[in-house]
Amino acid sequence: MKNTFSKGFTLVELLIVITILAALAAAVVVVLNPAELLAQARDAQRMSDMTTLRDAINLHISQVSTPLLCGGTVASPGTCPVGGRCTIAAVPPANMPFAGTACTVPAAADLRLVTNVGWVSVRFTDMPGGAPIATLPVDPVNSITFFYAYRADTTNNTFRLATRLESARHREMMRNDGGPDSACGPIGAHTWTTADCFFEVGTNMAAAL
Repeated sequence: MKNTFSKGFTLVELLIVITILAALAAAVVVVLNPAELLAQARDAQRMSDMTTLRDAINLHISQVSTPLLCGGTVASPGTCPVGGRCTIAAVPPANMPFAGTACTVPAAADLRLVTNVGWVSVRFTDMPGGAPIATLPVDPVNSITFFYAYRADTTNNTFRLATRLESARHREMMRNDGGPDSACGPIGAHTWTTADCFFEVGTNMAAAL
């Protein structure tokens, strides 16, 4: 007698396998947390940008006899904006990393320029070897919550760069960067509404700018 039994999965077995795969996929999403991973990637870009700009400004200070940290010219270096400069408009004063009013934002066409009219008002083109960076970076989100800011003291040739970190993994670094971040809440409790909740790099970190 010929065996006509067909090997394969029954509908019930297929449903069980699909259910297990769905549960595993859900578990992977929970464990990996794509939103957190994307936030970490953006934070990595922010910290890299801050380091690059800090090094470029320090190099400018060391190579140029009359550093221009606030725009203007050698004869008239200009006055540093009270609230600093940043990459996005309409940032409330209370949401700024520096004391004073809301920041000054260059025109959109000038925002990334390295000729002292960009959001970092340093004329990198004065350096003997030319500007070490081609354009100024901008925050990957660039909103009134997440943006880049710059403030300088022309008299003492000091400066500070600031940005916010959004991922749970990196937020604590805003309290441990050497800046005045005492009011920044513990990890997981940030409301992004305090001027002390920023990741900062630069010189003279402890002093108010």
